[in-house]
Amino acid sequence: MRRCVFLDRDGVINEEVEYLHEPERVVLVAGAAEAIAALNRAGHAVVVVTNQAGIARGMYTERELAAVTARIGELLGRAGARLDGTYFCPHHPEAGLGAYRIACRCRKPGPELLERAAAELGLDLARSVIVGDKATDLEAGRAAGAGAVLVRSGYGAAEEARLAAAGLAGLADAVFDSLAAAAPWLAARLGVP
Repeated sequence: MRRCVFLDRDGVINEEVEYLHEPERVVLVAGAAEAIAALNRAGHAVVVVTNQAGIARGMYTERELAAVTARIGELLGRAGARLDGTYFCPHHPEAGLGAYRIACRCRKPGPELLERAAAELGLDLARSVIVGDKATDLEAGRAAGAGAVLVRSGYGAAEEARLAAAGLAGLADAVFDSLAAAAPWLAARLGVP
C-alpha cells in the first residue's frame, strides 16, 4: 500500500478564489507544482480532497468543476507534476439545493473522501498526511488516521491564529508557509515508499 499526501485544493495547490469555477482563473500557489512533482518522483501518491459547496449552492456544476480540475492538471503537468486522483464533496447540509442538501460523511471534516481514495488507490492512511489551510482539512485527516499539516497560504494564516486562540494548535503535526515549504518535511515524514 502506498503512502499518500492528500491535498486540499483551494489555497494549497491553487490561489484561493471564492467558489472557483472558471478554468481561466486558476493560478497555482508558488512552488506547489514543483513540490507535487518532487512527491511524484519519490513514489508517493498525491490526491486532492476538496469540499465544493458551490455545486450544492447552485453556483456552478460538476462539469465546470471538471474543467477547473483539468486546468489544474494541465498547469501541474507543465512542471512535470501529476495528481493520482481528485475526490470532491458537492454537498452542503444547510445551503444545498435539491439532492445536494444532505449531511454526508464526504464533506470535510468527515473522512470519507480520504477513505474512498485509500480503498480505490491502495493507500495506507496511517502512513499518509493531509495538507490543508483549514481546520476541517486537518480534522478529516485525523478522522481517517492520517497525519496533518497546516499551510499558511489560502486561509491558513488566519486559521493558525484561530486554532492557537482556541487551544487547538496541536491539531497540526506541523505548520508551514506553503506546500513548497512543507515538501522537505513531507519527504522526511513519508520516507521511502
